[in-house]
Amino acid sequence: MSGKSGVKIAISGKGGVGKTTLSALLCHLYAREGKKVLAVDADPDANLGMALGFTTQELTQVITITQDRRLIKERTGAEPGNSGQWFTLNPKVDDIPERYVIEKDGVKLLQLGLTSTGGSGCYCPENTFVKMLLNHLVLEQDETIVVDMEAGLEHMSRGTARGVDAFIVVVEPGRRSFQTAQATVQLAQDLGVEKVYAVANKVGVGQEENIREALGSLPLLGVLPYALEAVNADLVGKTLFEVSPMMIERVKELKTKIEDYLG
Repeated sequence: MSGKSGVKIAISGKGGVGKTTLSALLCHLYAREGKKVLAVDADPDANLGMALGFTTQELTQVITITQDRRLIKERTGAEPGNSGQWFTLNPKVDDIPERYVIEKDGVKLLQLGLTSTGGSGCYCPENTFVKMLLNHLVLEQDETIVVDMEAGLEHMSRGTARGVDAFIVVVEPGRRSFQTAQATVQLAQDLGVEKVYAVANKVGVGQEENIREALGSLPLLGVLPYALEAVNADLVGKTLFEVSPMMIERVKELKTKIEDYLG
């Protein structure tokens, strides 16, 4: 793994497919092995902290990267959210992570606080800063890193993408999910990512073969069943890691496959 001491995994997929659940379970499993784990929430719909078991109070006590307008201005030379400005394309980021990290049960969480690219306004300084930070984390940090991405890959540079050991696209049974997966795979390949895999979630009996056919050449690492525990866990404020030994075992099998593929 290129001499790195920790595996780097990026997980993507459209909203609601379960990518955050998979990200959180992988983080817990690596932490349980004694690995140093950094969970990076790079999805504008930031839910990774809750999935990892952080309380609302704990999450509100730490500022996200893009919320810190003074930091963005200091490092890029531009006012966040304003268009038509000159700003540095290589801001300093190597001292950033620890200042914005909270830790629980052996997992450190860094929330990027990204804004959806669909809204109005210019986020060029923020985007540049986040790309450089992701690049630093993936290429320089020695922890095991799991990045919970949005469906698009706008915040990944070519260097960052190539530094990721495994890129996983989570899908659920349905054509829209498959279309999103294929589009994401194309983006990943355009960025030079070689090891792209799919994980199917919320899979019912007899659906796996149809899913494999729909995914075509995209390798399917495995399937996760529809789990009522996931719904109930959210309702009672528990993590899936706390309430579902079955899902833990299924994700452990996926983790083993990832490591086998990486060699």
